[in-house]
Amino acid sequence: MGIRGNVDRSVLYKMRGDTLEQFVIGDPLIIKGEEVMIQQLGGDNWDFIGLEDPDIWIDESTGKMHLYFTIALISKDRSKEHSLISLGHAEGDDLDSLVMTVPAITADKREYSNHKAKEVSIAPVNRNGVRLNLVESGDRRKDPFYDTSRYAEDTSFSTVRVAVAEDMGKPWHLDDIVFHPADHKIPWVAEHASPGPLLPHSFIDVGDDKVLGIMNGREASNLDAAGKPIKYGTFSVGLFIYDYERGKIEWVSPEPLIRDSEAQTITFASYFIETNSDEGVLYAHVDDSFVRAYTLYTGGIRALLP
Repeated sequence: MGIRGNVDRSVLYKMRGDTLEQFVIGDPLIIKGEEVMIQQLGGDNWDFIGLEDPDIWIDESTGKMHLYFTIALISKDRSKEHSLISLGHAEGDDLDSLVMTVPAITADKREYSNHKAKEVSIAPVNRNGVRLNLVESGDRRKDPFYDTSRYAEDTSFSTVRVAVAEDMGKPWHLDDIVFHPADHKIPWVAEHASPGPLLPHSFIDVGDDKVLGIMNGREASNLDAAGKPIKYGTFSVGLFIYDYERGKIEWVSPEPLIRDSEAQTITFASYFIETNSDEGVLYAHVDDSFVRAYTLYTGGIRALLP
């Protein structure tokens, strides 16, 4: 919802539906211990603007539900234009019994490169018994990456970074950046990159120790002479191949897979459900206004791969 000062505040809601294409918004999600944890993270100097970007993961060995989400804090001193974005965690037997724990990744108030972690992609367990998950993080670069770009001397990028999880219910640690838009001349993902769901091998197999993933990307923004955005680039949805043994992104699609026909600026994918061996449903929100369900076919996706 919009409030004075153009600050958006987010609330997680439960949904229910009789099909995979039609859902009804229900009650707000209640997470026990939320207020205490938010106070510990932000204190008196940071404004909590909500939880968003939920991802549910079920531990098949215990049946325990783990919920991961963005915890967004912004400085109460609006002149600083600074934010802290943590990857929160809660667990329980179901959505009605969730208890918030310490975040999977807590934003660093001192180091900019560690100030943000959100939008998790949960990887399979590797041979070392850990998961090299992926998250969206942030970085600044002082040099433009396109010869024809008019970037400010200090440009903010969203990057894809490895988050090492030895235990899915305890804190993870941030590791290497595995995709930085400034290092790749790919127009649809030139400024911001965010990992989406990793597709199961039963839907599409791209080789040993590898999975095919959904990537959300944004084009470069148009900047004024002072380096301030005057028009943000368009978000769209593409593909990437991830080696989860080594924690390396091997390929990113040169063109987007989906750019919604009704989107003005944003198509952002967040969840995939396999419906049979060669078909599944991908969910994406369009312009922060509604969620669209897209049917993906294995044969069509495979034709786009290297």
